[in-house]
Amino acid sequence: MTRMVTKVRPPQRDELDASVRIGALVPLTRPGWVEAGRHLLAGLELGVRDVNDAGGVGGVGGVGGRPLELVVRDTAADPQRAAAAVDELAGLGVAAVSGEYHSVVARAAAARADALGLPFLCSSAVLDALTDGPTEWVARLAPAQSRGWRTYADFLLDAGHRRIAVAAQSSVYWAAGTRILRDRLAPRGGGVVELDAGALSPAAVCDALVESRATAVLLLVGHPEPAVPLVRAVRRDARLTGVLIGAPAGQPEFAEWAALLGAEGAAVPFLRYLPERHGPLGARVEAALRERLAAAPSFVAFEGYDTIAVLAEALRTGAPWPDVAVDGTRGRIAFSRRPGTGVWQWDRPPLQVVDRDPTAPDRFRVLHTG
Repeated sequence: MTRMVTKVRPPQRDELDASVRIGALVPLTRPGWVEAGRHLLAGLELGVRDVNDAGGVGGVGGVGGRPLELVVRDTAADPQRAAAAVDELAGLGVAAVSGEYHSVVARAAAARADALGLPFLCSSAVLDALTDGPTEWVARLAPAQSRGWRTYADFLLDAGHRRIAVAAQSSVYWAAGTRILRDRLAPRGGGVVELDAGALSPAAVCDALVESRATAVLLLVGHPEPAVPLVRAVRRDARLTGVLIGAPAGQPEFAEWAALLGAEGAAVPFLRYLPERHGPLGARVEAALRERLAAAPSFVAFEGYDTIAVLAEALRTGAPWPDVAVDGTRGRIAFSRRPGTGVWQWDRPPLQVVDRDPTAPDRFRVLHTG
């Protein structure tokens, strides 16, 4: 079994104060989802601070006391930029690469890390086929898209929705999500109507929704454009009163959604990866993240923190992914193979369908768990 620290050279006596570098891929500029990137980076940075406050990591061969250093690169949601960043980080001698939110970007980073033999712990991207085939170098904390979106389909079915429309842009990620929904709905008499959000205006999407007779429309699109105009158009169309708007990819999780849409952005169910209640570690980290972000931390921030907790443990022990086990903010983290993913996957990250409460849009309601 390839070991996590294969590429890390044991430190010499004059290197004991040198840091262990961890590369971090984060979308910090448009067209990347900047708010998600900011939350992810906050979690990564807090994790590094806590590891260093506790004395650092042992490195290799039982030598201890080396601090972690985060080397951040902005991907801007660009797969080629992410792949180039992995090359650069490898040249800088990082022990591992971490992070990324966008699935197509994480896929490019994973492919490059695998080719270089550089460990990559993907924090947030969910696309099942993160690599073309099995790899020993790549692991992931976020649940595979197939698990999350099947849970979302079950929520829709339990709520009585059988005819679902998806307003989708062109993307491998959105196409995979549509396929998962269709496969889950069909055996129970459900169906999916596809609307091209890249070609249709918000008004034309509304017209198509009326014609489709769908009782729910899912926004498989970027944020804030065109998600925000689509929500406004549907909410303000009297013909579509009672039609559920959904956003499984998690757009309503972030404060920008509520700031732009206000009450119109409430009651839009989405997927998030948090437990119903935090334990002591999760509660402490939540408070620290809230202070760092000056806002309620999203699940993405917790994914960032847990990423560093896993990497610190792997560096301390020299264990390969399947032998790493650590208490994270959202439960005990351990890795196994899942069919169709090719990577080492956290077995059971928590999964919820939630929305913003229409009576208090800053408060979330848990609608379904999976």
